[in-house]
Amino acid sequence: MAKSRTFSIIKPDATRRNLTGQVNAVIESAGLRIVAQKRIRLSDAQAKKFYEVHKDRPFYGELVSQMTAEPVVVQVLEGEDAVAAYRKVMGATNPKEAADGTIRKLFALSIGENSVHGSDSPENATIEIAQFFTDADITG
Repeated sequence: MAKSRTFSIIKPDATRRNLTGQVNAVIESAGLRIVAQKRIRLSDAQAKKFYEVHKDRPFYGELVSQMTAEPVVVQVLEGEDAVAAYRKVMGATNPKEAADGTIRKLFALSIGENSVHGSDSPENATIEIAQFFTDADITG
């Protein structure tokens, strides 16, 4: 497998509890390298655009509100088959179903407050990374 990149968000429920360093430690322990990272506060427009795929779902408004309520940490991760590797280390969306040692098992509060987001495909990783980072922001 070749090195690739994926996108990550450490969500407000985790940043509010000051877990960024602990989440990063799990990411790095899994063999992924953080090649870009910044703490930001998502605007309503940014959150709506990012989660546009869910706009017709009943939880969309609550999701946008949660993601704009507190700062987030957006990241570019690099490693072997980065999308799949990060999805594995994130764990299942429902923390009760997440494997031991995964980010969501360790830190998520609920299905809705599940501490992290990760791209679901290489194509979406490229799109999501471009929403928050330029090539100049990413260092390998």
